[in-house]
Amino acid sequence: MIETIKFWFINQHPVIQALIAGLFTWIVTAIGSGLVFFINSSNRKVLDISLGFTGGVMIAASFWSLLAPSIEYSEMQKELGFSEMPSWLAPTIGFFLGALFLFGLDKIIPHLHLFEKKIDAEGVNTKWQKTILLVLAIALHNIPEGLAVGVAFGAIASPELLNVEIFTLGSAIALAIGIGIQNFPEGFAVSLPLRRQGLSKFKSWQWGQLSAIVEPIFAVIGAAIVLQVLPILPYALAFAAGAMIFIVVEEVIPESQKGGNTDLASMGLIAGFIIMMMLDVGLG
Repeated sequence: MIETIKFWFINQHPVIQALIAGLFTWIVTAIGSGLVFFINSSNRKVLDISLGFTGGVMIAASFWSLLAPSIEYSEMQKELGFSEMPSWLAPTIGFFLGALFLFGLDKIIPHLHLFEKKIDAEGVNTKWQKTILLVLAIALHNIPEGLAVGVAFGAIASPELLNVEIFTLGSAIALAIGIGIQNFPEGFAVSLPLRRQGLSKFKSWQWGQLSAIVEPIFAVIGAAIVLQVLPILPYALAFAAGAMIFIVVEEVIPESQKGGNTDLASMGLIAGFIIMMMLDVGLG
């Protein structure tokens, strides 16, 4: 059965593979959000460790699954005569643009970080409910995760890479698994505060899982763009990495440190980095 599913998945179009991977990360978020049906309260230490773990996975994925392949691909393009630019230029530009893109979204999209009061909401002024603002905050940092998954699967289809072991299906799957793993506690971290605000368990779960709906959407977008414009591949990989690092530095790590559990959150980050690194190196 497993071999049949594996064979079927391998033979799908990269955009379909990206969609399936994005749906997987969304489903894991929904499962994590579902803990709200069984747990009415949580230890802030657990939440901070989970946030740290999320940051570690995102940092490791940004380098091992995105930035390093972007650099390797740029070097290969130069060696084969497809580009005259320095091999570091495309990754640098893509990385900066990815961070700039999320910086712009952060200033425009109304959102509220976990454990903050509504008065501290960021983005343009709005009268939206606190529930929506909380969900948008998580959805905002799920955008680069979806893009990363999509770009990774789209990269596999490049005809220039048929005989080059830079991108593999295993590394793309590892990235999806890593993001899915860190989405599990993240889903609960969204649904629990909503439950504390007075929402029903079902509504808390519904809004919590909805925060990850952007992942399959942007996974498809990322894969489709790379397939249509293959020369931008090193830029696209670095773009996703820059967007993820911006989210980690601007949101994930600061939030993991606010509860006073600095050391635990830091060790959670180390654990997340190690697991993502093992997944990428082992499956890639």
